[in-house]
Amino acid sequence: MMATLAPTRLLDHRAEFPGLVTGDGKPWHYLDSAATAQKPRFVIDAITRAYGADYATVHRGVYARSADMTIAYENARAKAARFIGGREDETVFVRGATEGINLVAHSWGLTNLKPGDRIMLSQLEHHSNIVPWQMVAERTGAHIDVAPLTQDGQIDLDAMQAMLTERHKMVALAHISNVLGSVLDAKRAAALAHNVGALMLLDGCQAVPRLPVDVAELGCDFYVYSAHKLYGPTGIGVLWGRAALLEAMPPWQGGGAMIDRVSFERTTYAPPPQRFEAGTPHIAGVVGLAAAIDYVEAIGVGAIHAHECALVAEAQEALAGINTIRVFGPKDSAGILSFEMQGVHPHDIGTILDEANVAIRAGHHCAQPLMDHLGVPATARASFGVYSSSDDVEALVRGLDRVRRIFG
Repeated sequence: MMATLAPTRLLDHRAEFPGLVTGDGKPWHYLDSAATAQKPRFVIDAITRAYGADYATVHRGVYARSADMTIAYENARAKAARFIGGREDETVFVRGATEGINLVAHSWGLTNLKPGDRIMLSQLEHHSNIVPWQMVAERTGAHIDVAPLTQDGQIDLDAMQAMLTERHKMVALAHISNVLGSVLDAKRAAALAHNVGALMLLDGCQAVPRLPVDVAELGCDFYVYSAHKLYGPTGIGVLWGRAALLEAMPPWQGGGAMIDRVSFERTTYAPPPQRFEAGTPHIAGVVGLAAAIDYVEAIGVGAIHAHECALVAEAQEALAGINTIRVFGPKDSAGILSFEMQGVHPHDIGTILDEANVAIRAGHHCAQPLMDHLGVPATARASFGVYSSSDDVEALVRGLDRVRRIFG
């Protein structure tokens, strides 16, 4: 983890986010960035232009505006690739990380997995990195193994190393847990996978908004992330994959744009990444993603990470003084803090906090196996972003004091 900095006013970008006020103009303490991030005016304006004065289709039009939009679209691909240290010919636009994982599972998995092969996941995975592999395992006869966690909520790589065999063909893990904020030693995990001949897929949804990512340095084979957690629009995400792997994978969906030549006798397909982008793409979403990357890079992912870590530390210290609250996850959690209050359901906590204009997440966070491991049906989760501040932490603590008073 980066050095913790003073949490007072390390970053002050709140004014750039029009969604951070209530209908009557009061501050809205938004602590649900791990679910989806608020959007800065810079990104909103870029999307508005893309749907307005700049709007045209891409790749097909011979008129000037279509050509200009095509250039913007492909420049966005190059930007999305560089953002994680990849190449643009290895970068596929998808609807989000969920679709990216499904694409790999169904294209690579159905082609390469056979009965007796094994897939390694972990106890803390999001459903989007569990269910696609279950679906493919059922169809191929492969089996799923689950790496355990350490006491503080990290993926236990020592235990995983002991579990891995040459029958494992894929290791798919979260780079950062969406519940615990624990950060995977992704470079070691990739090395362990490769030592037994397996591939490595990383779910980077929570990592990309919080950590500098370089897929070449990490040594992974696939990496997925979503724009909407990166201060960008919904409905657009990125799948990065090694060129040789993408080249060997068949298309997942068929339609326009992903073909080379179509006849009723035979169809040939375009090379990656176009092979995996059937149909008219989410043009404005891609433009919005590029704007979000520009916004984050102007601030610096490292600065955002330090800011969020400082706020998590501040919140952990404050909640440690409330003896009815149990905090989950490691001390060096990256921007995410999950907890329970004795005798109070997380939904009740969330409802009462909402009355004080504090928005948190309450539920199983699409991680029911992790909830089972923790021994709870759900948790309350506060998660931070570039716009968060000590005021948000103070509002959270005041709200939790009110929850305690209400429930005695």
